Amino acid sequence: RVYGRQAAAVSEALRGAVSHLPVDINPRPPRRNSFEVSLVKEDGSTVELWSGIGKGPPRKLKFPQPETVVEALKSSL
Repeated sequence: RVYGRQAAAVSEALRGAVSHLPVDINPRPPRRNSFEVSLVKEDGSTVELWSGIGKGPPRKLKFPQPETVVEALKSSL
């Protein structure tokens, strides 16, 4: 599925950017027809790195380029 491939690509890019970063894919059931990436900081706060909820159609706009998420991560750390 497209969601699985996109999630794998984004998680691989995040692990490559910050090697000690634990990456969980769907620790909670995902929202239907959405692709979101969040950073949970050590203090428990959450920072949204990507949300495709308000994007599209076309459907491909709902998925980020891995580099986009990595840049958002770096600016949030």
